[in-house]
Amino acid sequence: MLLPAAVLLAAFTHFPAVMTFISSTFQTPRGKRPAKFVGMDHYASMLSDPVFVAALKNNAIYALGTVPASIALAMLMAVIVNSAIKGKALLRMSFFLPTVLPMIAVANMWLFFYTPGYGLIDQFLGLFGFHGRNWLGDPETALGSLMVLAVWKEAGFFMIFYLAALQQISPSLGEAAALEGAGRWYFFRRVTFPLLMPTTLFVMINAFINSFRLIDHVIVMTRGGPDNASTLLLYYVYNVAFRYWDTAYASAITVVILIVLALLAFIQFGILDRKVHYK
Repeated sequence: MLLPAAVLLAAFTHFPAVMTFISSTFQTPRGKRPAKFVGMDHYASMLSDPVFVAALKNNAIYALGTVPASIALAMLMAVIVNSAIKGKALLRMSFFLPTVLPMIAVANMWLFFYTPGYGLIDQFLGLFGFHGRNWLGDPETALGSLMVLAVWKEAGFFMIFYLAALQQISPSLGEAAALEGAGRWYFFRRVTFPLLMPTTLFVMINAFINSFRLIDHVIVMTRGGPDNASTLLLYYVYNVAFRYWDTAYASAITVVILIVLALLAFIQFGILDRKVHYK
């Protein structure tokens, strides 16, 4: 019964990962020159590669900035649309709409928002006397601009999971808390939030994975610039593999990404999983 799923998992996940690691231990073949075994040389080269170091740092900042913000915003939106307010069907559609938009379309739309001088953001800030700036062309704001876009697009998707979790909570818990005189904030902090922790763990893992596989927005909006200020790991893998045609070094960087994601998954499942399920 499990064999078909196991074959697909091995063929499209485990086997490519093993082959990527094997490829990272060889030189990239060029022309008639065959691939030569170099061992861990590519991994040693990363330590002296300033672009890789910058991409790793940018990805860490990007993940630490977008994941908590996306989760908090998704939880807030789910609580709002789960309450007894008028027009909540329209709110649900509005919150979820960014999720169904194509990545390239979203990037081009926000590219207009960030356009210096006449973009929507500068036009809005101009109403309050602020001067416009080159949001995507400034090393201090380029990465942050991508992070705002990511939070806006992903929060609606995560909201669906929180909304489903909220609707599984028994109304009797709220009625019992009301009889005891508990306020809404106390009930949320002591009852609702702990019961949402399994969903939060699931969402957190997906959010971290998404933060390490972003490439569409970077290609359309910044191309990693200026001065690698918005270069992320997967975009650097794309450049190394398809622009510089060094597939072996790109494989080594990919292995590093897999190791980072595996460590994050181990920490989240191995440590946090014990603290988020209740019986």
